[in-house]
Amino acid sequence: MKRIRYIVLTLLLLSAIPTMTLRAETGGEEDIDVNELIFGHIGDAYEWHVVTVGDTHLTIPLPVIVKSSTGWHVFCSSHLAEGKEYEGLYIAEGGAYDGKIVERNAAGEEVRPIDISITKNVLGLFINSALLVVIMLSCARWYKKHALEQGAPKGGVGMVEATVMSIYNDVIKGCIGEDYKRYAPYLLTAFFFVLVNNLMGLIPIFPGGATVTGNIAITMVLAICTFLFTNIFGTKAYWKEIFWPEVPTWLKVPIPMMPLIEFFGIFTKPFALMIRLFANMMAGHAALLSLIAIIFITVKAGAVINGSMTVVAVAFGIFMNALELLVAFIQAYVFTMLSAVFIGLSRVKEHHE
Repeated sequence: MKRIRYIVLTLLLLSAIPTMTLRAETGGEEDIDVNELIFGHIGDAYEWHVVTVGDTHLTIPLPVIVKSSTGWHVFCSSHLAEGKEYEGLYIAEGGAYDGKIVERNAAGEEVRPIDISITKNVLGLFINSALLVVIMLSCARWYKKHALEQGAPKGGVGMVEATVMSIYNDVIKGCIGEDYKRYAPYLLTAFFFVLVNNLMGLIPIFPGGATVTGNIAITMVLAICTFLFTNIFGTKAYWKEIFWPEVPTWLKVPIPMMPLIEFFGIFTKPFALMIRLFANMMAGHAALLSLIAIIFITVKAGAVINGSMTVVAVAFGIFMNALELLVAFIQAYVFTMLSAVFIGLSRVKEHHE
């Protein structure tokens, strides 16, 4: 019962932190732009907003690294705060490059320079990756110091071991087949990478809060990795089933209808992986922030309505936090399972009568 109370108290505090921050940002009873509020929190940025206290915004400026028409520029993002322009560069407001660093060409049009800046999501990716390395090295250190005769590990190391064995035996071995061992390092890394990033995205205070897996660029890279493992190591039978599947001949010649469908399937599978993870994680954060925004939308409706909606928003916010915690595990599991299934399909062998 004590653990349950601690969990509930933690969820309440985590729900209250974004609420207090939003109240400070919206200035009490002023009208707010819900879309800007939501996507401003879950989107990428050149600075990391930590908290707002009164009129003071505590932010962590990040390094800007761009190559414009005048050469390379490296400076702190604080030079571009509040719409300022620095060395011919500024952050666009509205338009196709909204929120991105741009410059103006000879015709006065906004153009994007080569931008490799350390943004909020990039820094979050570094932090989460370092955390994952620390967790795994800590587990490895435990196994070095304890012999097998001393029994199974407990606590965090035991939880990691149980998770690894579950994914290894039930997902990787079950979905791929005979040569599953060569793919186990990638799939286990992908699972824990997605899981750690999902969980860190649920923490509303620094160093958490960066919606890394809610960024389509991150999920695209993960999907491309699965795409490469699937097709580079595919067997001859796999490619034969794509370009000459076992279907009636009239479906293959003179119009290669089925081969075209199978060929496009090569790209739709990683695309589905990319969109599934990205959409689920971004939608969860957007739904939670939308519930919190109800508190400020109903301020002018009166104390009774605003008070009742505050209770409802906080209650559903706690429920969404708990649901997001479950979704964090589910999405990591689903991504790993589907990747293992796609790889297993590429390891198919010739059918013998």
